[in-house]
Amino acid sequence: MHASTEQLSLLAYDDFDAAPFPTLSKSWRVHLQTSSVVFRDYTQSRNPPVLHRKETLLPSTDPRIAQWSALTHTAEALGLFEDTSRIGFHEQWLEQIASKGYALDGEEFIPLANVAAPHDEASAITGPVQRHLTALTRTNLSAPVQALWRHELINFEHSFFDYGCGKGDDLRALLENGIEAAGWDPHYRPEAARQVADTVNLGFVINVIEDLDERMEALRGAYALTRGVLAVAAMLASAQPPDGRAHRDGYLTSRNTFQKYFSQVQLRDFIEHVLDEPAVAVGPGVFFVFRDKLLEQRFLQRRYGGRRRDAARAWRTPVRTPRPSRIAEPRAPKPSREEALVAAHGELLRDLWQVHLGLGRAPLSDELTPALSDGLGIAALSLNKALSLVAKYLDQAEVRSAEQAKVDDLLVFAALGQFGKRQPYRDLDPTLQRDVRYHFGDYRAWQCNARAILHELTDLERLNAACVTASQYGLGWLVESHSLQLHTSLVPRLPALLRIYIGCATMLVGELSDFDLVKIHIRSGKMSLSSYVDFDNSPIPALSRRVKVKLRELDLDLFEYGSEAYPSPCLFWKSRFINEECLNYADQLAFEDQLVRADLNELINEDRTTAQFAAELESRRWQIDGFALVRSANLPELDKACGGHFTYRDFIERGETQASTGLPNRPRQPATYTALHDLARQVIDPVVDYFGMVELTYGFCSAELARVIPGRIAPKLDQHAGHELTRTGRPICDRLGAACDFVVADEDMEEVALWVAANTPFDRLYFYGKDRPIHVSYSATPARQFVRMTTNASGMRVPRIDRSVAVFSTAPIDAEGA
Repeated sequence: MHASTEQLSLLAYDDFDAAPFPTLSKSWRVHLQTSSVVFRDYTQSRNPPVLHRKETLLPSTDPRIAQWSALTHTAEALGLFEDTSRIGFHEQWLEQIASKGYALDGEEFIPLANVAAPHDEASAITGPVQRHLTALTRTNLSAPVQALWRHELINFEHSFFDYGCGKGDDLRALLENGIEAAGWDPHYRPEAARQVADTVNLGFVINVIEDLDERMEALRGAYALTRGVLAVAAMLASAQPPDGRAHRDGYLTSRNTFQKYFSQVQLRDFIEHVLDEPAVAVGPGVFFVFRDKLLEQRFLQRRYGGRRRDAARAWRTPVRTPRPSRIAEPRAPKPSREEALVAAHGELLRDLWQVHLGLGRAPLSDELTPALSDGLGIAALSLNKALSLVAKYLDQAEVRSAEQAKVDDLLVFAALGQFGKRQPYRDLDPTLQRDVRYHFGDYRAWQCNARAILHELTDLERLNAACVTASQYGLGWLVESHSLQLHTSLVPRLPALLRIYIGCATMLVGELSDFDLVKIHIRSGKMSLSSYVDFDNSPIPALSRRVKVKLRELDLDLFEYGSEAYPSPCLFWKSRFINEECLNYADQLAFEDQLVRADLNELINEDRTTAQFAAELESRRWQIDGFALVRSANLPELDKACGGHFTYRDFIERGETQASTGLPNRPRQPATYTALHDLARQVIDPVVDYFGMVELTYGFCSAELARVIPGRIAPKLDQHAGHELTRTGRPICDRLGAACDFVVADEDMEEVALWVAANTPFDRLYFYGKDRPIHVSYSATPARQFVRMTTNASGMRVPRIDRSVAVFSTAPIDAEGA
C-alpha cells in the first residue's frame, strides 16, 4: 500500500514458497483516486525484479520465518545488501553475489572456488576474431564498411574489394586484421586492377561525380565486380542548407569539389533504376545490393527474424520423488535410466534444447553443429532419443513460447519480403523450407498469413492494442492511443505487427542498430528514430540525430543536433524507454530517484538543452557524476543567486563585525556554499514568500572573523562556520550545514519562528524574543529542535528545548544525494 500516493500494488512471484529470492512475474498497480490499473507482465523478462527479506512479509506464527531469516542474515554477513541500489533485479543480484566470491546454490551461498565451471566456458572466451573486431572499431572504418562487418559480410573466408578506395584507410585496417582486401581509385591507385570479389564497397563515390553518366557507370562497374553483395553509400541532404553554389544536380564547394546530396528515397531509387535490382537500406545513406540471392535471403531472415533467447533458466533438472517406505530408514531411491542419462549428459542436452528453441521445432541431424553431432555420438545417443529426453525435461511453456516466437519471426520475414521480389519455395534455404512446412503447412499459407498481417497495419485499433500489449511486457513507454517509444534493442521482442510496422520504416532509413530509440506514432503513420550521445552510459543523454519517417509518403526528414544553430535537447526519464534487461537500468532508476528526492523535477523540460540543464543543476549546487547526483565541487561567484531572493554575498558579507573590519570572510570549502544555498532555498525562501522580504543580520562566519567578534560565540555549535575546516582538517562545527540570523520588519518574531518550525525542514532554531532576530540552521540530518533562550535568576541566558512546538515532519531532502 502506497499511503502517500493512494496506490495499491499487487505482486505475483515465481515460486514464492520455494525460491530463496523469488522473482516477480506479474504486478498490478491500482490508482485508488482514478480507479485505473497499470499491469506489467515479467514472465518473458530475462532480468525480472527480485525479492529479498521475504520473511518480513509472513505472519509472526509462520514456521518458515526462522529458515528464511537465517538466509537473510547470511546475505547480510556477506555484505550483499551494502549497495541496495544494485540488487533489485535478478542479474544484478547474481553479479553482486559473484562479486563477493560466492554463488547461490539452492538456499546456500557457496564459494566460487567450489563451483564447477560450465562445460562450454572456453567457447565464451573472446578469440582473435573478437580482438580484430575491437581493433576495427578503433580505426574508424567508413559507415558502409562498418555495416558490412556488422552483418558478417566481411570475414576471413570472403574477398573484399573497395571500388573508389581513396587513400585506402579501410583497406589498411582490413589487411592488418587478416582480411583479403584490395582496392582501386582513379587518383590514388589508378594502376591497381579492378577485380571481382565476394563483397564490394562503393562508399561515398557517386555523390562526388558531377556527370550523371559517369555516376551511373561507376555504380554499374562496381556491381559488375560483385559476386555476393555491393555496399553503396552517399551523402544525404539534411535540414540545413548545403554549402557551396549550385552546379548541375549538386553543389560546388569552396575547394572546387562536387557534392550531390541525395534524400534516402532518391538514393534508393537511383540505385534500383541503374542496376534494376532491389536496394536494401542498412543505414542513412547506406544500401546493400545483393547479386547472390540466397545470401540476400539469409541476410533478410536474420534481420527481420531471429531474436536472442535464454533457455538455460527454464531447464528442469529431473527430480525423483520416492514413494513412502514402510521401513524406518528408507534408502535413497535409485535413479531411473533416463534420469541417469540426463545427469550424465545435461550440458549436451541443454545445447540440443537451445537448438530446439531457436528453431521452434525439433531439429534434424543436418541442422546440428558438428560439436553437437559429435557429442551425441560420443554419448551413444541417437538424435531421436536425445530429443525425447529433452521433450520430457524441458519447460513446455518455454517450448510454446519459442514456437510462437518462430512463427512471428517467419511472419515478419515474409511480410517485409512482400515489398521486393519474392523467392519461390524451391529457392528457399532448406532450413527455412522446413520451418515453413512445420509452422504453416505450406508456402502458400505462409505468404497468405504474411499478407493478412500486413493489411492489419491499416487498422489503428489493432496497432494501438499491440502497443498496449508491448507496454505490459515492459517494452517501451506508452502514451495510450498516441505513441509507443522504446529502445531499439527491445524491438525483436515486440508483437509481430509492430515489428513489421518498424520494418517498413527500416526499408527507408536503414539499420535500427544505428539508433537508440524508436517512437511509433500510432495514429499519424509516422515513426521517429533517434540517436543520442553515449546513450547507455549517460543518465540524461543528449540528442544527436533524429529521423522522422513518413510511411504514408514513403519519405523521411533528417535532423542533426549538437551545433550552435541546432543545440542538443536532453532525454529525461530514460528508464521509461528501456527495461530491466538493458545496460545500467538499475543505475538509471537510482539516478532518477535522486532527481525526485533532490526536488529537481521543476528543472526537467523536454526542450531544455544539455548546456541549459547543466547550468540549472549548477545553480542548485548539483553535478552529474556517472549515474550519481553529487553536490557541486565549484566555488561560485559571490554575486550568483543563492536561492530565490539572495546572493552568496548577502550571506557572507553580513554582520556588524564583518562590516567594521572589512575581512573578506570567504568560505574555502565548496560544501559551505552548497549548505548556504540549501539554507536559503529550504528555509529562507519560504519565509520570504510567506511574510515578505527579511533582513539578514548574520550569516557565514570564517575562522578569521570568529577570532575578532567581541562577546561570547560558539563556533563549534552554532553552524555559522558551515563546512569549513580547522588547521588539522576537522570540521569547525561537527553539525555541518549552515546558519543565519534574520528578522522580519513589523512582524512578531515568535509568530515567524513558530511558522518556520512548522513549515520548513530546519535543523535548529533559537528564539530570543518577539522583537529580536531568530537564529535558524539547515543540514542534511536535521534535529528539528526549537530552542527558547530564557533568562535565569542570575540574569544569564539559558537555552531550553521547547518540545511542545509543532515541527515540520516530512522526511528531509537528502542533501548528499545518498
